[in-house]
Amino acid sequence: MANHLTDKNVLDLVKLIDGWDLNSKFTWGALCVCAEKKLSLNTTRQTLQKFTRIKDAYLDKKEILRTGLSKPKTPPSLKIAARRIATLEEENARLLREQDRLLAQFQVWQYNSYAHGVTVEMLNRALPAKG
Repeated sequence: MANHLTDKNVLDLVKLIDGWDLNSKFTWGALCVCAEKKLSLNTTRQTLQKFTRIKDAYLDKKEILRTGLSKPKTPPSLKIAARRIATLEEENARLLREQDRLLAQFQVWQYNSYAHGVTVEMLNRALPAKG
């Protein structure tokens, strides 16, 4: 049975996608198996697809694999560093795309709040205390 995912689980899964070995088959099923092995998360494709960050990271990685961006051959002594750099570059690119989507969403919210007479003061009010 699939677990409910926390924010940390989502972040861990996105990092797992970012660091996916380009020589390994990349499918939802393979991601679920890898998540169970590396993160001890028993989850399903359907659960993963419900989370926008995971789904977007998955689709971005699929596009990278589909376009066949070839990595230059490196000597074994540099393979670890090269993989780390590639992982960080992919994570950075994904985060930039995610930031662009969030900024677009914010612009929609900004317009809708203006159209419905919501003031900046109303938006900046503190959250009510839990109690």
